[in-house]
Amino acid sequence: MVWDGHCGFCAYWTTRWKKLTGDKVYYRPYQEAAPDFPDIEVEYFKEASRLIEPGGEIFSGPRSAYRTLTYTKSKWAFLDKWYERYTWFRKLSDRLYQYVADHRNFMFKLTKALFGSNPLEVRPFWLIYIAIILYLVYIYR
Repeated sequence: MVWDGHCGFCAYWTTRWKKLTGDKVYYRPYQEAAPDFPDIEVEYFKEASRLIEPGGEIFSGPRSAYRTLTYTKSKWAFLDKWYERYTWFRKLSDRLYQYVADHRNFMFKLTKALFGSNPLEVRPFWLIYIAIILYLVYIYR
């Protein structure tokens, strides 16, 4: 898996993915990995994450993330099949991925607010926010 090493959002979620996939997937920032793939232009790596499988097949963007889950016993591995099978899911995933890519700094701040700063010890802060909102709605109704 090749990703942008200068992106905080990317580093956070790559760390989460490493925890899911263990040693089944090797992760490297494109800044380090690009020289090992001279047939692939650096600009291609800058566009989105890339999963390069041993046989040479390349998966990009959301599909690269979903595909890594097939290397695990993750309950989320079905997402790769959905991406391949369902046009609506592929379009939704691609649009969401592009939105996140276009707003990385904001999405990184949101990620930390919802899950905490340590990607290895995710905390469900979003539950607290929902509880506060429900409480405020109840009080001010």
